[in-house]
Amino acid sequence: MRSFLASPRSVGAVLPTSRRAVRDTLALAPPANARCVVELGAGTGVYTREILAQLRPGAHLLAFEIDPRLASALAAELGEPRLTVVNDSAVELHCHLDGASADLIVSALPFTSLPGELRDRILRGAREALSPEGTMLVLQYSPFVERALRRTFATVERKISPINLPPAFLFACHGVAAGAEPAGR
Repeated sequence: MRSFLASPRSVGAVLPTSRRAVRDTLALAPPANARCVVELGAGTGVYTREILAQLRPGAHLLAFEIDPRLASALAAELGEPRLTVVNDSAVELHCHLDGASADLIVSALPFTSLPGELRDRILRGAREALSPEGTMLVLQYSPFVERALRRTFATVERKISPINLPPAFLFACHGVAAGAEPAGR
């Protein structure tokens, strides 16, 4: 709540996402199949905990959180060797992968409230960080980001998690959309 009040445009919701919506999202591309998972907007760790519960031994989770207090608290609380909490913007994803690619990217960033240029840079960077068979999962509280997702990714699947308050829109994104811009632009 404190983070939302301090910066409502960069915090996705007043309340954490429900466990049901988290499970519904991860069911679209289970972390158990991934070697490298990236989480954008780790917040209080609602997704982080469930990803770690499903992540196989030897796999790695890179969790980005721009709020230094939330990042520090999450790293201290979980203390998990498969987890690296990164206190940096999702725009800098490529700087923290050390040349690797992600099999799965999970995002609850508030794309509809971010400035359009920033949203597009994050989405292009995430798409380029994915392995060819990789998936980006996106949770939003409105469907308005879907157009930007379709400009960025070749395929976008949409589901709704109605049990969450408010209902959550879940997207599974794959591949490069025809005519999509590279991340550097």
